[in-house]
Amino acid sequence: MGKCMIIGCGGVASVAIHKCCQNSEVFEGIMIASRTKSKCDALKEKLQPTTKTVIETAQVNADNVDELIALIESYRPDVVLNLALPYQDLTIMDACLATGTHYVDTANYEPLDTAKFEYKWQWAYRERFEKAGITALLGSGFDPGVTGVFSAYAMKHHFDEINYIDILDCNGGDHGYPFATNFNPEINIREVSAKGSYIENGKWIETEPMEIKRVYNFKDVGEKDMYLLHHEELESLALNIKGIKRIRFFMTFGQSYLTHLKCLENVGMTSIEPIMYEGREIVPLQFLKAVLPDPASLGPRTVGKTNIGCIFRGKKDGNDKSYYLYNICDHQECYKEVGSQAISYTTGVPAMIGAMMIMTGKWNKAGVYNIEEFDPDPFMEALNKWGLPWEEDFDPVLVE
Repeated sequence: MGKCMIIGCGGVASVAIHKCCQNSEVFEGIMIASRTKSKCDALKEKLQPTTKTVIETAQVNADNVDELIALIESYRPDVVLNLALPYQDLTIMDACLATGTHYVDTANYEPLDTAKFEYKWQWAYRERFEKAGITALLGSGFDPGVTGVFSAYAMKHHFDEINYIDILDCNGGDHGYPFATNFNPEINIREVSAKGSYIENGKWIETEPMEIKRVYNFKDVGEKDMYLLHHEELESLALNIKGIKRIRFFMTFGQSYLTHLKCLENVGMTSIEPIMYEGREIVPLQFLKAVLPDPASLGPRTVGKTNIGCIFRGKKDGNDKSYYLYNICDHQECYKEVGSQAISYTTGVPAMIGAMMIMTGKWNKAGVYNIEEFDPDPFMEALNKWGLPWEEDFDPVLVE
């Protein structure tokens, strides 16, 4: 079918690369490009004997547009899959525009100096991508990503209008550490310590961090405390799904995690303001990242399951209807298959599927689009095939 360039070689990228290699009918060639080429080479060495996909590797600084352009021009991929950091989305989009290459990512752009998740910077590229005749697919992870596909699927098959969406992200995994983050600590802690917000009647309503708590009983995981957070897909779903009155995002946290986080916040360790230390400038949160366990090391020791999905309420043929679509993923099963825990797996699999949708032409519209703006059916089918089977509940317990 074609070639895909994957930028990044962290936990999520590793899963996506494993999955591309399982899917060599579509991914005839992949190039893994990262700042640290040795990581790319190690993965190539491990995977090349197991797959027909031809793997190449390269060193690249994803902050440097010229370097990216030169690499894309030399490899000529059909699509660039951005699994680097959210701060690098725009430089990679610039390079895709300059080379006429399709673009896929899993998380929206945020500037380095402020924990501000908004789509406005990437949406500003709409006309340029349209003129260039190429597609930018935004947010092809799980949340954002699968949650958007679930919403489009619910809209297409089960509702005339959806009035309420609650996205519930439950990680019932236990890694045995007193405190560790399941993905990049810098991004994770910025998300969690930011103010919460949700959309009601077309307006953002802001809450204090962790102010709104609910308890929910998740299938295969059990009862968990979950907290309302700000999350980027609320912004696009509120625009793209017909009839939305309110949309919220909840994530589960254990008491130990929250206690540690509060303590670290209180002593200034989660700050992104640079400070002087022994004559050099350091960012406390980046220093904290260096002393915490690497999320990639959690795989072998994490047990339990994730349960992530959306509860929809709306109208069908004039009647009230509720519907819950979710996926349950087992940390140990993921580790056995691809050497990563379920947090990386649930993002890496949809990243591969998004790239596949573009490469096979199943999704083909020039411009910049969020994932729910495409036909959900082929993606939903691929989720079942590639390791994230979904389940439905037509009488779910609602979140009050």
